[in-house]
Amino acid sequence: MPHTGRRNSSEMVYQDQDIIAFRDIHPQAPTHVLVIPRKHIVSLAEVKPGDLSLVTKMVAAANTIAREQGIVDGYRLVINTGAKAGQVVMHLHMHVLGGKKFSD
Repeated sequence: MPHTGRRNSSEMVYQDQDIIAFRDIHPQAPTHVLVIPRKHIVSLAEVKPGDLSLVTKMVAAANTIAREQGIVDGYRLVINTGAKAGQVVMHLHMHVLGGKKFSD
């Protein structure tokens, strides 16, 4: 099913002044959380030098989320960049995936 970009009242799991994170409505793993900057940036390819601290905050939030969700024994962070890489929603976001063993 295609992702429309709507949150459909998905469960919020983290937020601060720069970042929000909520459960994906079409999870690909037992734990699947989207980490999104409040500032609109189209994709990782559009990140400017002044935005690097925001990307660092996204990673820090993902680590916090992994601890809170109990997946510190193994999780995957994914940022799809551009349509050819599977980016459907044109707003930078990171997927935190865990709760299962991943294959290559």
